[in-house]
Amino acid sequence: MDKKVLSLTTLLISSTISSTTIANEWSGYAGLEFRGFTQTAQDSRQDHSTNFSFAFETEYYHEWDKGNQSIAFVPFVRLDENDNERTHFDIRELTYLKAAENWELRLGIRKVFWGVTEFQHLVDVINQTDLLENLDTEDKLGQPMVNLALIKDWGTLDFFVMPYFRERYFPGTSSRLRTIPHVDQSRSQFESSAKEKHIDLAARYSHYFGDWDIGVSHFYGTSRDPRLLLGTDNSGNAVLTPFYDIINQTSLDLQATKGNMLWKLEALHRSGQATSYNAIAAGFEYTFVGIMDSNIDLGLLSEYHYDDRGESATSTFEDDIAFGARFAFNDAQSSEALIGMVWDRNTGGKFFNIEASRRIGESWLLDVQGRFFSNQKSSDPAFAFSKDDYIELFLSYNF
Repeated sequence: MDKKVLSLTTLLISSTISSTTIANEWSGYAGLEFRGFTQTAQDSRQDHSTNFSFAFETEYYHEWDKGNQSIAFVPFVRLDENDNERTHFDIRELTYLKAAENWELRLGIRKVFWGVTEFQHLVDVINQTDLLENLDTEDKLGQPMVNLALIKDWGTLDFFVMPYFRERYFPGTSSRLRTIPHVDQSRSQFESSAKEKHIDLAARYSHYFGDWDIGVSHFYGTSRDPRLLLGTDNSGNAVLTPFYDIINQTSLDLQATKGNMLWKLEALHRSGQATSYNAIAAGFEYTFVGIMDSNIDLGLLSEYHYDDRGESATSTFEDDIAFGARFAFNDAQSSEALIGMVWDRNTGGKFFNIEASRRIGESWLLDVQGRFFSNQKSSDPAFAFSKDDYIELFLSYNF
C-alpha cells in the first residue's frame, strides 16, 4: 500500500469524524491454512508438497449522526511458509461514508463488486485481484477512490474517481500455482506515463424492474488484468513481464429471478488492450428446496463463457461450459458445499472445484477446498497449473 495514499486517506477520514458516536464494533477472523499438493511440481524450484500459512482480518466499524455518517477499517495480513511474495499486508477498506436521502458519498479505500455469474466475474473491474490469495479471483485489494451515488426512484447512478492504481501481485518463484515462466513484477510496464498515478474513472447505472436486476457500467483507466509479455531477466532466464494498458470497458450485468430459477448474464466490450474484443458469461441456477423431504436445498447451475479473441485471450474462459451443484444443508452448523467443473470446448481441458464449509461451535469455522486440473494442453493458460492439484483446509476463529 502506497504510504502517501494511506496517509492522505487517514487524514481525510480523521478530519471528518464527529465526537458524538452511536456505534463502535470490532469483528473479524484469524486462521491457519494448510495446502497439500498431490503431484510433483513442474518447476524444480517449487520443491514443496505442503504449505502452511496464517491469515488475519479484522473490521472496525464506527457510525454517528443517526447512522448517516460512518467509517469502516478492514486490514488484512497473511504469513506464508514457503513464498515470501504471498506474505503480504493490505488495507481492504478504510472508508468514510456520508449518507443523505438521495445521495451517498464514500471517500477512502474500498472494495466494489459488479456481476452475477458464479464461475467468472467478467465485468468486475474496479478492484485489483489479490492473486496471492487464490486463483478464483474472489479476493480483491482495496482501491483508493471517491464514490458518489445518486439514489433516485428510477435507479442509482454511481460515479467513481480513482486517483491511484494498485498493481497485481504474483506468486514468487518457489510458490505453487504460478505461471511458467514466473512473473517478474519488478519489470512491470505501463501504457500511461503517469503509471500508478493515472486517474481512472467509472460510472454505473443499476436498478430493478420487477423480477429483473440490471447494471450498466463504463470504466476508463488502467486495466486491472495485465497482459503478460515474454522477456528475460538480467541472467537471461525467461520471465513474464506485466504490461498495464489503458482501456475502455462497457459492460452489462443482468439477473432475472423467476421462482426457483435465476437467469444470469454478464457481457462486455473492451478496447485498448492490444485489440478490441467482446466477451460474455451467461447461465442459470435452479434450486430444489427440501430435496427428498429433508432440510437440504440443492441448486443446479450451468454457465457458458465466451471470449471472441479465441486462443489469444488472456483469460482461460475463451470457450468454456461450466456445471455445478450447490448444497445448503440448513443445519445448526450452517453447512454448505459447492461442486463444479469447467470444460474447455477447444482443448478438452477440465477444471474441478470443491468448496465446503461448516461452523464448529459458536466461533470456529472449517473451510475445505479442492482444485484439480485434467487434460490441460500446453496452449492453454491453465497448463502451468496442470500438476498443482491440491486440497486446502482453513480453520478460523471468528469474533
